[in-house]
Amino acid sequence: MEHGALPVFVSVLGLSLALCSSQTYVLDDKAGLGRVFDGVGGLSGGGATSRLLVNYAEPYRSQILDYLFKPNFGASLHILKVEIGGDAQTTDGTEPSHMHYENDENYFRGYEWWLMKEAKKRNPNITLIGLPWAFPGWVGHGKNWPYDFPDITAAYVVNWILGAKQYHDLDIQYVGIWNERNYDSKYIKLLRYTLDKNSLEGVRIIASDNLWEPIAVSLLLDPELSRAVDVIGAHYPGTTTVKEAVKTQKKLWSSEDYSTFNNEVGGGCWARILNQNYVNGLMTATISWNLVASYYEQLPFGRDGLMTAEEPWSGNYVVESPIWITAHTTQFTQPGWTYLQTVGHLSQGGSYVALTDGKGNLTVVIETMTHDHSVCIRPPLPAFNVTAQNAAFQLKGSFASIKELQVWRSQFNFKSKKPSFYEKLTPLKLLDGSFTLNLAEDEVYTLTTVTTGCKGSYADPPASAPFPKVYKDNFDVRNPPFTEAPDFADQTGVFEYYINMTDPGPHVFTLRQVVTQRPVTWASDADQTISVIGDYQWQNLTITCDVFMESVKTGGVFIAARVDRGGESTRGTKGVFFWVFADGTYKVTNDLAGQTVLAEGQSGTRAYGWHTLSLTVNGQYASGLLNGYPLWKNAVVLTPKNGWAAIGTHSFELAQFDNFAVVADK
Repeated sequence: MEHGALPVFVSVLGLSLALCSSQTYVLDDKAGLGRVFDGVGGLSGGGATSRLLVNYAEPYRSQILDYLFKPNFGASLHILKVEIGGDAQTTDGTEPSHMHYENDENYFRGYEWWLMKEAKKRNPNITLIGLPWAFPGWVGHGKNWPYDFPDITAAYVVNWILGAKQYHDLDIQYVGIWNERNYDSKYIKLLRYTLDKNSLEGVRIIASDNLWEPIAVSLLLDPELSRAVDVIGAHYPGTTTVKEAVKTQKKLWSSEDYSTFNNEVGGGCWARILNQNYVNGLMTATISWNLVASYYEQLPFGRDGLMTAEEPWSGNYVVESPIWITAHTTQFTQPGWTYLQTVGHLSQGGSYVALTDGKGNLTVVIETMTHDHSVCIRPPLPAFNVTAQNAAFQLKGSFASIKELQVWRSQFNFKSKKPSFYEKLTPLKLLDGSFTLNLAEDEVYTLTTVTTGCKGSYADPPASAPFPKVYKDNFDVRNPPFTEAPDFADQTGVFEYYINMTDPGPHVFTLRQVVTQRPVTWASDADQTISVIGDYQWQNLTITCDVFMESVKTGGVFIAARVDRGGESTRGTKGVFFWVFADGTYKVTNDLAGQTVLAEGQSGTRAYGWHTLSLTVNGQYASGLLNGYPLWKNAVVLTPKNGWAAIGTHSFELAQFDNFAVVADK
């Protein structure tokens, strides 16, 4: 760069440049290009991570969606990956299946259909991916494994893809194969055959959507399997791949990544892996688990989303740093752009990538995230050093004539704790295709010919507020927009709105638990079903609910307070559980498994009759009413000290709930 151009850049960015110590990086397309870019995405599901989003009132719900999907506004995501619900616990809750039972099909359950349509409404070009984390029990024919009957599993998945198109006009472009234990070659081939047979040749398969190996070696050894698979997807690859995966010449994706608390260190993690997944591992797509942290924060991996929207009752949401880090790439590239071969690491730490649309546009993204400010939740991050540096870039080939680049910058400023994210700076004038940056630690720069970038904003949402202390829901919704009642978070089983045609009385509209068989799942679902709601800090409260058992003699239902956990840990849940059974007994236990009994006796309860349960917990004592009359009192409860309210069943059985109410003191 000629010295005559230097003051222009210094005055704009307020940077001191020491050209004598600069390392020069050439950005050139003369020798050809790298791999085709497939996009940056977010993952809803795996599981129930968008559960609370749907319950936000407008305009806040639409604002959140805009920050995620609207082009040139916020994260401007290129990819949306969703869970194909399997009625099972898959991390933070269960998502309903389109086929609870073998003879059952319903393509309006859950909220992923709605979410995909909202994403497409904002970005018609968004790539849609479906992946089953779990399956209804009937798919496994009683075994906790979905691939013993691969034709059944393939038909189940293809039905979901067909239903997406038929009922929602959604074209699913990719489907994943995943299981915690391993993939199944026979199933992958059969899925490809079933897709083709149903005129879904354009739907591509991602395998194993878990690990690089052994799928990469299998693809090299099995030509038929190789023809079936389009993308090798890895979860949390630590920015690296394996040589066998590269040798397959398949697209390589980080098909699930990030999963990190979304504070500034989480933003630093995301900045580092978005660049280095390609620099180190040739991965052309990176998908964040999860899209938006829209689940109770005390569930596993609280706030591990690109932004936070966990208070529909208040309307509060937080646009976290990962949204703006995403924008550094997504607002200035599109799937179909191509990486330059000239990408790499900076000499003093950090990395740079460059992409082009092949029509003269160029986007360069630079990150200088230090080790301790970019640690992801997994895998462990080896030590490395980053220090402030001057970096000179020389544009060559078709980019040599570029005269000006737009400049966007994020500074994490960990020392001052006053970060500045996604700030538009004055455009940079180039002379002879060169420019120099003085890069501090923990910064992200985008330099681009694209002029449409924008930092979207709305007025501040309402202030954060706890869940209401007085809450009630009679489930009397004639045409519910979603199958789940607001704010209930199913942890085992699925609780859906139900019209009780056999009851002309006050219980026509109810909430019904509908899973009747243990699902096929990698998580250790409880043997009981449970849905939690409310404020995890609740201590003293009264819960009232009408219950209706549908299993003669063997049925059982409960209401509960101080429920202390959910997600993958649901099996070990503690709390105060008030059970009644269809054999005419009751029980009060300190745990969901029913092992620690605080009180028990006769209740006279039966199936196919409505009963009103009331549970009061105050300090160390609990008491219960049945149909308005005291049934037990002064059960001693030492722990837990606080937790959610909940409803549920004794096993995977049909049961109904109505007129749920909570009054909490604290």
